[in-house]
Amino acid sequence: MTSRGFAVSLISRIAKMGGRYWWLSFFLWIILVAPAQAASELRVAIEDGVSRVKVGSSTNAIVRDSAGKEVGELSAMNAFNAQSGGSSVTVGKWRSGSLWIEPKDNGFVWIGSRWYRGKTRLVATGKGIIAVNHVDLDQYLYSVLGAEMSPSWPIEALKAQAVAARTYALYKKATGGTDTYDVGDTTKWQVYKGVESEAQSTQEASNATAGEVMVYGGKVILAVFHSASGGHTENVEDIWTGDSLAYLRGVPDYDMGAPVYQWTKTFSAGEIGRRIGGVGAVSSMTPERTTPNGRIITMLVRGSGGSKRVSGADLRKVLELRSTLFTVSKSGGSFQLDGRGFGHGLGMSQWGAHNLAQQGTGYQQILSHYYQNATLSRME
Repeated sequence: MTSRGFAVSLISRIAKMGGRYWWLSFFLWIILVAPAQAASELRVAIEDGVSRVKVGSSTNAIVRDSAGKEVGELSAMNAFNAQSGGSSVTVGKWRSGSLWIEPKDNGFVWIGSRWYRGKTRLVATGKGIIAVNHVDLDQYLYSVLGAEMSPSWPIEALKAQAVAARTYALYKKATGGTDTYDVGDTTKWQVYKGVESEAQSTQEASNATAGEVMVYGGKVILAVFHSASGGHTENVEDIWTGDSLAYLRGVPDYDMGAPVYQWTKTFSAGEIGRRIGGVGAVSSMTPERTTPNGRIITMLVRGSGGSKRVSGADLRKVLELRSTLFTVSKSGGSFQLDGRGFGHGLGMSQWGAHNLAQQGTGYQQILSHYYQNATLSRME
């Protein structure tokens, strides 16, 4: 019986066993609806520097040592503790500087608390174990799209996100990875949650744009994106220190009406002072430097205990703001911050892409608007 036929048979059997096995039906369904992809592998760090992590496989899995030699087999649907031991990692009776877990019959791997496509590499370091998911790039995007953008959004917006996310992953692989992994799985990189954030629409968007990336000067670009800019995106040099980039220029956004387009937060003078530290109860907040669109670069904060010049990025962090695009007004002992947008305001606005797609704009046009001067190309 083929792996597909086996999956169909097993889904039918599971359905008769009751609702508590829904999750197993779910990832078997994913096997059926997702076509096989040409391999362009990405190494994603799921855990980094932990003393132990649970691992497993949905099917029997081959275990290989650091030399690639097959040393055993894990039984399906069982959890095993991978443990750090100095310069080695141990899973069950196997121990090596690194261990591979390779599912048979297109199975999934379990790392920590989620199922993932591909295979697992466990690497021992001086700080503990790094658990790395080796996964096909386009199948990695099945998950990233569902984690970074709602699967229910228009397909052209999802396609734009697929190209941006693929480009970003390849850029990071070339510039920010390590000897062990290319990217992580958090917002510092791109959010990746394994099969749980996949949907038919995210698979469709990734498959439809397979191999497509944004390039400038023959190289993949830093295709950053954010939720909403609040009306206008930014030039990269106005937000991050460094050189200007021809493809990260400020452009009008189409995010009006988004739930994160406008926001308000109110703080007491004492609370702001406590969060910032070193100024006492705050008496005034005065923007010193802003971007052309009004994002705070530095703010002079005065209080009963002194004054401090605070960066917009630090203010956003300590006050838990959606963006650095805000104005400040004082009423009595309180400060009201009226802001717009969510994120750094660079590159593609996801809500802008959503609204453009709803109006009938194709993903190619969406990408060319937000990544000025870059072109859509296909990976060689």
